[in-house]
Amino acid sequence: MKTYKRDLEPSLLAAAKQLPLVLLTGPRQSGKTTLSRACFPDKPYVNLEALDQREFAREDPRGFLAQFPEGAVLDEVQQVPELFSYLQVLVDENPQPGQFVLTGSENLSLSQSVSQSLAGRVAIRHLLPLSYAELSQFPNAPTSLWQVVLAGGYPRPFQAGMDSGNWLQDYIATYMERDVRRLANLGDLSTFQNFMRLAAGRTGQEINLSRLGSDAGVSHNTIRHWLSLLETGFLIWQIPPWFSNYTSRWVKSPKLHFVDSGLVCALLGIRTVEQLEFHPLRGAIFETWVTSEIMKYRSANHLPLRSVFHLRQTRGVEIDVVIEDANAMTAVEIKSGQTIAKTFFDNLNKLDQQFKENNASITLKNQRIIYGGETSQLRHGVQVIPWNKLMDYEW
Repeated sequence: MKTYKRDLEPSLLAAAKQLPLVLLTGPRQSGKTTLSRACFPDKPYVNLEALDQREFAREDPRGFLAQFPEGAVLDEVQQVPELFSYLQVLVDENPQPGQFVLTGSENLSLSQSVSQSLAGRVAIRHLLPLSYAELSQFPNAPTSLWQVVLAGGYPRPFQAGMDSGNWLQDYIATYMERDVRRLANLGDLSTFQNFMRLAAGRTGQEINLSRLGSDAGVSHNTIRHWLSLLETGFLIWQIPPWFSNYTSRWVKSPKLHFVDSGLVCALLGIRTVEQLEFHPLRGAIFETWVTSEIMKYRSANHLPLRSVFHLRQTRGVEIDVVIEDANAMTAVEIKSGQTIAKTFFDNLNKLDQQFKENNASITLKNQRIIYGGETSQLRHGVQVIPWNKLMDYEW
């Protein structure tokens, strides 16, 4: 199977030159195995999903690791968390960079094991589904906006020439069976499945735990736990609110975004471009796709995701995405319309005026609008960016 370049590759290779262990995590089927084997072709490869390898690693971890004096790629390492303590001893004795490359689908046990055993010894990188630029490398890649949003970014359908909608339905079912039943200790999955659909219907919206819990028929504490499971598994982001002390009118609820727009569509039963183009959540799903592209850029370039916020005041300004780096802000408005309208600029203008009037300590460095059309413009200092030119900018 032909391999394709991933934006994370330079960061992953650089990490392997700095620390003895590299951990590559991310959602299931994001391409971790393919990338790790492509970047480290000379290292032995072991998949710990295989029962015989898993039993060997659990029953005799020293003997298992002794097979690889020069290191190895250990895939699905969350299956054998016992290995982490033995890896710690190995790399403490020999701290040579880039010995073992570990991959695993992110979950709570993996995070806890790494933080307890390997702190200071491991570089952690996150591989997300394909960005639009990465997707464009495939000969069968979608080309129009709504085709791209509907298909999502998981690599397997494009590598295998499969229908992405059918593949995503199977992915959802597999995720439910493998991860959710184990992590959430659920007997009946139907309530959680309903919650997933309800959450998809709220992508691009601020999270109201009580309302979502009421609609799903569970407590708000259960909703909080389930959202954390989705976030730990890299299926959603809870984008925190940005606020300052120059006014008390800030809304301080996080905003929900799914990592993959195709997954949102699959959960909502949207199967065709025509259905998506006229769907009442079209704008929210487009906002989710754009936000995901920004997050993928920052993840691939090892930039902090915690610097990405949304901004809203109870009566006033609302900005879809703000990125704060070193007291400089990039403010981004996201519009699914194909025609640039004067109203697109309103919130950016208001925010700029507020910062100037209140002598805000942060500089509004970039003002950007991303929209569903195909013409670039620069109006009064605001960059208007077509959806298919996102990759031309730094985020």
